[in-house]
Amino acid sequence: MEYVPRERVRLLTGVLSVVSLAVVFAAAGGRIPSSSVPATPEWILETIPLVNAVLSATAIGTITLGWRAIRRGDVERHRIAMVTSFVLFASFLALYLYRLTATGGPQPFPGPETVYQFVYLPLLSIHILLAIVCIPLLYYVLLLALSRPIADLRRTSHARVGRIAATLWLISFSLGIVVFVLLHVVY
Repeated sequence: MEYVPRERVRLLTGVLSVVSLAVVFAAAGGRIPSSSVPATPEWILETIPLVNAVLSATAIGTITLGWRAIRRGDVERHRIAMVTSFVLFASFLALYLYRLTATGGPQPFPGPETVYQFVYLPLLSIHILLAIVCIPLLYYVLLLALSRPIADLRRTSHARVGRIAATLWLISFSLGIVVFVLLHVVY
């Protein structure tokens, strides 16, 4: 069943990517006023990073399950796993953006300067770069899947772009968990 017109996949990918990244950068840059989100008790704001780490770990599992399923030819299980992964990612992003907006931006690194400069910043930079690259790739493969019957997807770049997106997505989620551990467990 076609949910998205085929000729609109690239346009929608571009529009959704630009809007999503603009919102993320605005929240990270403190450009969205904290008054634009409902006030939340401090304990909830402090719990969001842990919830996001759990969502990330769960997404790593569902992406892996989806990858294995499609390699075995189980298209339905692949579809369920990848849609679940996207929902987990969207949930992660909503919570992350809410916290960034409510607190006025990212929190400073609490550890030593040497760890900050030579471990934290490189890991965070790679994590952010991969997350930025993943957004249009994920929208593209999702919109391709929504624009064609399953049998027609083999004639598109869905599988090729999907492999790249899934690989980068797994690395980004994994690095995000490492960043969480550095910010909230180690220091």
